Amino acid sequence: MEEVVKNNSGFEQVGSNASLHRKVIHLDKLMMTVIEFTNGPMTVPDPPHKHPHEQISYVAAGSLKLFIEDREYLLNEGDVFKVASNLNHCIQTLTEKVTLVDGFAPIREDFL
Repeated sequence: MEEVVKNNSGFEQVGSNASLHRKVIHLDKLMMTVIEFTNGPMTVPDPPHKHPHEQISYVAAGSLKLFIEDREYLLNEGDVFKVASNLNHCIQTLTEKVTLVDGFAPIREDFL
């Protein structure tokens, strides 16, 4: 496992989506990811999803709408949000590019 992931290295395409790239770094109980969306602005939100992991995210670039359960938030670069375990959530990008720095605990095995 790498201790350092430099600037633009480590990004991998997420599934078959050419406009979604993620890099991951983790320890045994803590994970951080950087995810870049380059398909914005989206006309509709992503499909909602949920997971047992707690999540804290920093909006490093761009603007988006965040949906958590029945709540909606407008977020811009520099904003931070949290999502408790097992809450439905999704985003809708409002700018061409959005970059999020996500922290997860426990680590998301599905990202490895």
